[in-house]
Amino acid sequence: MHSLTSLAGGLLGLAAVGQASPYLSFRSSNQTSPLTDCLTKAGVPISEPGTEDYDIDVSSFNLRLPYTPAVVVGANTTDHVRDAVACAAEHGVKATAKCGGHSYASFGLGGEDGHLVIEMSRMNKVVLDAESGVATAEGGTRLGHLAVELWNQGKRAISHGTCPGVGVGGHVLHGGYGMSSHTHGLALDWMVGATVVLANGSVVETSETENPDLFWALRGAGGSMGVVTEFRFNTFEPPENLTYFVGTVQWPTEERALVGLTAVQEFAKTMPAELNMRLYIASRFVNLEGLYYGDKAGLEETLAPLIEKTNATLALAKTVGWLDQLKHYGGSNLDQGHGHEEHENFYSTSLYTKELSDTQLQSFVSYWFHSAKNNTRNWHVQIDLHGGENSAVAAPAADSTSYAHRDYLLMYLLYDRINSGEYPADGHIVMDGFVDVITEGMEREDWGMYINYPNPGLDQESAQVNYWGSHLEKLQAIKKEVDPEDLFYYPQGISPA
Repeated sequence: MHSLTSLAGGLLGLAAVGQASPYLSFRSSNQTSPLTDCLTKAGVPISEPGTEDYDIDVSSFNLRLPYTPAVVVGANTTDHVRDAVACAAEHGVKATAKCGGHSYASFGLGGEDGHLVIEMSRMNKVVLDAESGVATAEGGTRLGHLAVELWNQGKRAISHGTCPGVGVGGHVLHGGYGMSSHTHGLALDWMVGATVVLANGSVVETSETENPDLFWALRGAGGSMGVVTEFRFNTFEPPENLTYFVGTVQWPTEERALVGLTAVQEFAKTMPAELNMRLYIASRFVNLEGLYYGDKAGLEETLAPLIEKTNATLALAKTVGWLDQLKHYGGSNLDQGHGHEEHENFYSTSLYTKELSDTQLQSFVSYWFHSAKNNTRNWHVQIDLHGGENSAVAAPAADSTSYAHRDYLLMYLLYDRINSGEYPADGHIVMDGFVDVITEGMEREDWGMYINYPNPGLDQESAQVNYWGSHLEKLQAIKKEVDPEDLFYYPQGISPA
C-alpha cells in the first residue's frame, strides 16, 4: 500500500506547514519597516495590527492552520494591488492574495508565516451587461454576493459552489465545483476574461485571444500566476423550477453498503445532465443529496431506479427558484462581503478516481465499517458524481483549461473536524486511510486531488503532481514566463520550470 505519508514525505504538524521554507526572512520589525515604508509611500492602505480590521483580515477558516503575515494590505483598487505587488518584489517578500479566506490549508495567508497578504474582499463590485449577458466582478467578490447581484441585475447566474462566503478568486481560479456543475460545468468554465496583476507589476488583460496561455493557466492554477483584480463571466438564465432533495440511505451492514455504493457508481456513469448529486457518508448517517433542474415529479422519475437499488427514501424534495436553492445549501444570508468570518477546526484531503473496481469498492466499504466507524469525531466523505457521459464538467476537452481532472468519474472530499479543543496530532490518519485503500494498486495517472480541497501535509512536488497531473509541465513553463522569481509562492503552488 502506498500511503499519503510516503507521498508527502511525512505529514507535517499542526501549523508546521511551510516552517522550513526559505521564505520566512521578513519577520522582525526592522526587516518589515522598509516594506511598510514602500507601501505607505505608494499610498497603499495597510491593515494595522491591533485593529478589528486586522483581526478579520488575518483570520483563517481552518483554525488548525493560523499564520502571521509580514504585512496585510486592505486593497480597494487595482492600483493598490499593483503597488503592493511591486513593493513585495522590491523587498523580497512573497505576495499572496486573500479573497474569502476560506482555503482549507490557509493558502490565502500564504500557507506559512511571513507573506505580504493582499486582502481583496473590499473589492466586490459586480456589474451585469444586460445586452451581452457578461458580468464583471471585482477580485474580492464572494460567491453569495455574486449570485445575488447577478439575480437582482438580470436574473442571471453562473455555476459555482454552495458556500456564500467563499471568495470568487480562489474558487474560480482552481476549479469551482458545485451543485450545478453536472448541468452547467465548473465556475472557471464561465470565465471569459480577467484583469491580472503580474509579478513584474504590470496589469494585463487575458482571454482566449489576449494572452491566451496565461488565460489557460489561470483557469485551474491561477493562484500561482498573479492576482486577478477583475473577472469577466458569461452567464445563463436559470430555470424557474429547481428541486433540491435528500434521500436517506439505510446501509446497516457492510454487504448492503457495497451493493448501494456499487449502484451509485453505476448510476454516475449515465446520470442525466439535469441532475446534480453527491453521496454524503457521515460518521453516523448516509444521504444522497442534490439538485435537479426540473420539478419534483421529474426528479422522482429520474431517481426511481437508484432509490430502489440503494434502499433509499426520498425524505426531502422541494421545488423552488434559483436563490432559494442557493439558500438551502448556503444559508439564508447569501449576500456576504468584507468582514464575513467562518471558522472550523479540521483536517481535509481529497481524491479523484475513475470507476472503482469491485476490489476497490470492497476495500473502501471494509475500511469504512471496520476502521473509520471507530472514530467518533465529526467526519464525512463526500463523493460527488463529477463525470460521466452527460456531465458538463467532462464535456470540454481535457486540456481546454489547466483544470486537470475532467475525465474522472468521482470526486471525493474527506473531512474530519472537532467542535472544541485541539485537533489531535494523529487525526489525519482516519481520512488518509480512505485514500490509501482506494488508491492501492492504482496506476498513478488513474487518480488525482483537488487544490480547492487541499491536503496541507503534501510537499510541493507531490502536491503539484496530485493537483495538476499531465498539465504540470506546461504550467511550470508559463509560471517561468510570468513569475520567474516565484513571487506568488505558496507551499503547494506551481514552481517555475
